[in-house]
Amino acid sequence: MPKMQRMRQPISGPVEPETLQTLRDQGWTLVAMEWEREVTQEEAAAAAEVPFGLQVASGALHENTAETTALVDMLELMIDEGPYWRIAEELNRRGHRTRRGTKWGPVSVFEMLPRLIELAPRIFSSAEWQRRRQAPTKAV
Repeated sequence: MPKMQRMRQPISGPVEPETLQTLRDQGWTLVAMEWEREVTQEEAAAAAEVPFGLQVASGALHENTAETTALVDMLELMIDEGPYWRIAEELNRRGHRTRRGTKWGPVSVFEMLPRLIELAPRIFSSAEWQRRRQAPTKAV
């Protein structure tokens, strides 16, 4: 594999077509463009993605009970070693929905793995988890 050289070039004004052509003639290929703009506090807060299981209330993050329950159920179903499609079916049967209000599918369950990994230590140490694990397990 050939070695690649990269160059980052700060831009302070419009880019002239002649500049682009000169760089192309020198063998450079444009591989990315990065844009930035100033935003208001409200725009910045709206753009920040709130992790599943939390919600913004009174300017702070608070637990979203319905989403947290879905995450705990999902973790329990994963520990019971069910396939993603079956976990999704069970979440839907229990009335859980994604943040967009849609039904769970195998991909949406898979996309929750990083969040579950982040929350697992807290969930595993909770009294609710201890109560659930003592109850007879249900087959997935």
